[in-house]
Amino acid sequence: MYITFLEKFIALRYLRSRRAEGFISVSAWFSFLGIVLGVATLIVVMSVMNGFRTELIDRILGINGHLIIYPNDGNYIENYNNVIRDIVNIKDVVAVTPQIEGQALARSQDFISGVIVRGVRWSDLPSKKLLWNSLSTEAKNNYKIQKNILLGFRLAKKLNVNVGDKLTLFSANGLETPLGVFPQKQSFVIGGFFNIGMYEYDNNFIFLPWDDAQSFLLTNKNTQTLEIFLKSHTLSSKLKNIIKKKIDDKLTVLDWKNKNSSFINALNVEKNVMFLILSLIILVAAFNIISSMIMLVNTKRGDIALLRAMGASKAVIIKIFLLIGSFVGIIGTFFGTLLGIYLSLNIEQVRQLLSFLFNQNLFSPEVYFLTQLPSEIRTYEVISVISISLVLSILASVYPSWKASKIAPAEALRYE
Repeated sequence: MYITFLEKFIALRYLRSRRAEGFISVSAWFSFLGIVLGVATLIVVMSVMNGFRTELIDRILGINGHLIIYPNDGNYIENYNNVIRDIVNIKDVVAVTPQIEGQALARSQDFISGVIVRGVRWSDLPSKKLLWNSLSTEAKNNYKIQKNILLGFRLAKKLNVNVGDKLTLFSANGLETPLGVFPQKQSFVIGGFFNIGMYEYDNNFIFLPWDDAQSFLLTNKNTQTLEIFLKSHTLSSKLKNIIKKKIDDKLTVLDWKNKNSSFINALNVEKNVMFLILSLIILVAAFNIISSMIMLVNTKRGDIALLRAMGASKAVIIKIFLLIGSFVGIIGTFFGTLLGIYLSLNIEQVRQLLSFLFNQNLFSPEVYFLTQLPSEIRTYEVISVISISLVLSILASVYPSWKASKIAPAEALRYE
């Protein structure tokens, strides 16, 4: 659709505020602000939800394997070193590590807390990148040489313990005696703390050297599961099928998506619903455009009639009023996109500012599992938001433009 300079000039002139059309101008400004806030809000929410999903998956996979092998009977994997030997040489497999896990009760000198105990070999510790990167050199040496244990820093605060203190663990896997089952009890020296930025792990997990964990959990030198770390989490589905053919029928392979399927699906559904709901903000702003333009058409009936009498076609009138609505939508979308991107890039600083102003924690790690508000801007989603805003703005201008083109010059000028 070709637009002339005259059509642009008239459209921009009608957008300017005059005393006679003051209310119309205010309505147009509200439409503009509605578009800005709608676009910005949609971009920020989508970016935060993307960041939350990516950060959470990275942290889950930074301490857990992409694939997990476990026995169908729910007991232990015997001769697990043979299984590891069959899998470790498969292309794109980075590491295969045995793991044992159990629940226990941790008691310090002053406090007591339920914990999850995991046994990990020293050589396998670097494969858990988040855990490895959060450990100090002292903690790594204590784990390797002194066979000390590693605690989440939040758990350490809760138990009020420091490096070098003793911690007593009670396991439900007790020893059977003629008098009944006695809980397994052992004392360990704390070698260091980890902080992976995920509340569930930092507040509940204890890592034990492999031999100590086997003794404490009474596994009879077997392993409960085998964790497989890959070059990329996107390869999990492909390699899952390959590994299935390499292992015994008594073993099952589970990938990280299956293990966390309910959580991942909930995030996806929430994201889609939020996108739909927040798109309604832009739709409301579009309705404001319709109402303000209808009022503008009624106010400019004489001008429209005069233009028609001077030879302007219906198409010219339609283009003029389409331009007016489009200008509001384009400018509002432009500034909304800038505002949304800026807030998305600085969302953690915004959260800290709001938390300080309202004196409340707006992103509790106990609820959201993460200690910082993440954000990840995806170009295709920003383009989708821009497209929705522009399309709704243009569609909102169609009816008022069509109504303006239907004004008969003689009928309108009769009362001027």
